[in-house]
Amino acid sequence: MLHPRTVERLVTGTATSDGAGVKLTRILHGALQKRLDPFLMLDAFGSDDPDDYIAGFPDHPHRGFETVTYMIAGRMKHRDSAGHEGLLENGGVQWMTAGRGVIHSEIPQQEDGVMEGFQLWLNLPGRDKMQAPWYRDFSAGDLPRFVEAGVKAIVIAGESHGVAGAVAREATAPVYLDLHFDAGARFAQALPPGHNAFVYVYRGEVTIAGRDVPAGRMAILANDAGADGVVLDAKAAAKALLVAGRPLGEPIAQYGPFVMNTDEEIRQAVSDYREGRSRPRAFRTRGPARSRPAGRETRRGPGRAPGRRGARRRLPRGSPRRGSRRHGGGRGLSGPVFSPCPRR
Repeated sequence: MLHPRTVERLVTGTATSDGAGVKLTRILHGALQKRLDPFLMLDAFGSDDPDDYIAGFPDHPHRGFETVTYMIAGRMKHRDSAGHEGLLENGGVQWMTAGRGVIHSEIPQQEDGVMEGFQLWLNLPGRDKMQAPWYRDFSAGDLPRFVEAGVKAIVIAGESHGVAGAVAREATAPVYLDLHFDAGARFAQALPPGHNAFVYVYRGEVTIAGRDVPAGRMAILANDAGADGVVLDAKAAAKALLVAGRPLGEPIAQYGPFVMNTDEEIRQAVSDYREGRSRPRAFRTRGPARSRPAGRETRRGPGRAPGRRGARRRLPRGSPRRGSRRHGGGRGLSGPVFSPCPRR
């Protein structure tokens, strides 16, 4: 019998912009990185006004973590510094491991209509931060899914009700589910007691252990002693993301799009970018972290990645000043650190 977790608190996202002015809501931010380790950031973007998204996310670097871009609606073209490119469309996911470094762009491929989705940042353990970059595209049809008592579950990562997700990771063991509820439906998911977890509702309302969670709110699930899962109820139709993972328990040093363990590693990441050493010659499109062969491997590299999402960390003396949150834009003592550096 499942012993469900309770809700520790509800979090309201902050409206902001990133890239070349794309409007979005930052739900998981730097102040929550330790509490929700291994997750670093969650952004939600959604608008039917092209002015809110049309400029997209021009070239920007990443190092030391993974990005998971989930496109609910719309079309986004991805291109990287190794010459790969591809298209993420309705219901698709791109999972990118930045590893030791990648530079990429994400540009909308539509002039009108709705563009909606999420980007999640997942930290890498220190031993893996300098691995070769890796990515994989999954169309909507590639993602495993099942229906259980009025709930359609899309399993992006981890496992649910015996269904393995598109991606698995040994170190962080992420679970990433998109749950679509019919009116009156209930969904139960087992979760290891030591894993951090949250639910983000993006349509309607769900109830968790007697606590109502409306659309636009993130419920951080308490790490209750003896609790081994979560139960969600929906009185009316609703949609929510359920995300959980094993904490790494490592120091987090972040400067814009670089996430490492120490300030010295951050300085090295900035230096490598400025000297052109973070431009990969090629991307791995297959790797040991894949849990199943499903998915579409495209001719391009990484996926959409928000800028500097995360904690506002004071860097040691001599480090470049901060600029754009998403792209980590800033200026060093001798000029721009990142170029281009659109403000978010």
